[in-house]
Amino acid sequence: MLRKTLTSIRQQRRQHFSSSSSPPPPPESQSLYSFLKPSLFSNKPITLSPPPPPTSKTLTQDQKASLESTLHHSLTITHDTDEAWKAFRSLTSASSLPDKPLLNSLITHLSESNTRLKRAFASAAYVIEKDPILLEFDTLLTLFQSMKLAKAASPALALVKCMFKNRFFVPFHLWGSLIIDTCRESNTLVAFLKVYKESCRVAIDEKLDYMKPGLEASNAALEACCLHLESLPDAESVIELMSVLSVKPDESTFGFLAYLYARKGLKEKIKEIESLMDGFGFVSKRVLFSNLISGYVKIGELDSVSDVILNSLKGGDCSFNEETYCEIVKGFIESKSLKSLAKLIIEAQRLESESIDIDRSVGFGVINACVNLRFSDKAHSVLEEMIAQEGTVGLGVYLPILKAYSKEYKTAEATQLVTEISGSGLTLDVDIYNALIEASMTNQDFVSAFTLFRDMRETRVVDLKGSYLTIMTGLLENQRPELMAAFLDEVVEDPRVEVNSHDWNSIIHAFCKSGRLEDARRTFRRMVFLRYEPNNQTYLSLINGYVNGEKYFNVLMLWNEVKGKVVSSADDAEEKRSRLDHALVDAFLYALVKGGFFDAAMQVVERSQEMKIFVDKWRYKQAFMETHKKLRLPKLRKRNYKKMESLVAFKNWAGLST
Repeated sequence: MLRKTLTSIRQQRRQHFSSSSSPPPPPESQSLYSFLKPSLFSNKPITLSPPPPPTSKTLTQDQKASLESTLHHSLTITHDTDEAWKAFRSLTSASSLPDKPLLNSLITHLSESNTRLKRAFASAAYVIEKDPILLEFDTLLTLFQSMKLAKAASPALALVKCMFKNRFFVPFHLWGSLIIDTCRESNTLVAFLKVYKESCRVAIDEKLDYMKPGLEASNAALEACCLHLESLPDAESVIELMSVLSVKPDESTFGFLAYLYARKGLKEKIKEIESLMDGFGFVSKRVLFSNLISGYVKIGELDSVSDVILNSLKGGDCSFNEETYCEIVKGFIESKSLKSLAKLIIEAQRLESESIDIDRSVGFGVINACVNLRFSDKAHSVLEEMIAQEGTVGLGVYLPILKAYSKEYKTAEATQLVTEISGSGLTLDVDIYNALIEASMTNQDFVSAFTLFRDMRETRVVDLKGSYLTIMTGLLENQRPELMAAFLDEVVEDPRVEVNSHDWNSIIHAFCKSGRLEDARRTFRRMVFLRYEPNNQTYLSLINGYVNGEKYFNVLMLWNEVKGKVVSSADDAEEKRSRLDHALVDAFLYALVKGGFFDAAMQVVERSQEMKIFVDKWRYKQAFMETHKKLRLPKLRKRNYKKMESLVAFKNWAGLST
């Protein structure tokens, strides 16, 4: 498909080859570049002049056909690269080449592996010098793409030089971008400048429009002149070529020039390009301003840096990226000019619109760059200097510091800063609070977490649910039920906090688990007093805690309280009353039997029978035998007749002999 679209170009190329008055290639070019080894290229420049070749010999048609057959078989059947290369070298040593499809298949095959890339280069260079018409564009592009992936800039440039030397004019747009990328990734963009100028010369002298470099290539050449060479004559020569070739500049074009002019201190030139940008109708000058800043930072002109930023604000076009802010910060810090940096932020805040996004403000950009460059101490110094200069400190200055504190788990410092922020009348976003509280809980800094949550409540933050759950979960994981109870007491009447029975249950369970039964009972009483309805989980936690502490009388008291509340069906679900289930029956029955409260135990049995709840009698037989094996009925009859009746009833129910 590519070949069809470039038919006319190929015809023009043939005309240029045939009309060329250049001398025929020297005998050396008729041999293959066998001095190149099949390994990845080094960064050393490549020379195209091989050592003297062995004496060539002429092949018969049968011999040539046999070698081509071997080459084809090696490429398509056996995939034997070494055998294919051997056959190809035999052909070239006799000043012969395989047919066009086979030749291009070989070079494409060699281009597909870094270990074979030198052979691909040598083959392509040989074909270009001997008969470039045989080399397909697609094959050449495949080779350039492989060189790009291998970051092999030197051989790629050498191949382009070979193309120009032999008047093999492949349309620039096909390979230009690949060469630019290869040079840029290899930090050899300056070397592209020669390629650019030669392409421009060919396009102009030979009147070949398809050899004309476009805007991308022109900007790459200008980048090499301005950022790498820092050469004013070279930059002006590129601009002149762009004019001759009618290449229209863009923001990047002016940006590169701005860097160079700032670097050289040419302020009149800067005014000229600003005027030119207006003439071309460019609305945004952000790229221009960013490059001016880079240039001024390089020469330590920090006042000029400040002027550029403030002027950009006046024009409403101040939206620098993080890279630019990092350059600014480095420049001011290296010059020990933190006072000037603080002054810049204060002046910028006066010019910034009140509706500006916080993360687009100059203050945010500067302080965020300090933090990202790990100059947190410098960020503090700038903040302190702003306060000392009696400047207004906006949220944009505070937020990066808070985020750094959160990331570094400096929660006490963060809490102190939040207090200062609130005291200045500024309001933090709920996400900031949530992140800081989470960091505090992870750091087990519970005091900071509580302080931050109080600040959230006082600043009228609507959504408290996330941080509330974070604190409760963290305290539970750290087994601090006393703090959970105190925290719950503090927030329970706040309508923005959704407290439910589950929260109380968590505290009660934690107290019981740690053996703090009195605290568990007190929390239970507080729960009931505040009209939070206990549920089965509440009772199970208490019962298990009492059993572990052998406080069976407390279980009896709990049963007396519960038995009037439990329901036997879902009919009373709307009253949110507990429903007696197997787990609750089992817990009560086991505890009451262990405690010797048989009357209450039989009440549980009767209720379970009414509700048709299965009860494993064997478990309670064991509980009885473990605890009351030596209990004698005659003695019990004399002391407490009613208790004796309850005991008899239980033994009959459990199947124990009397």
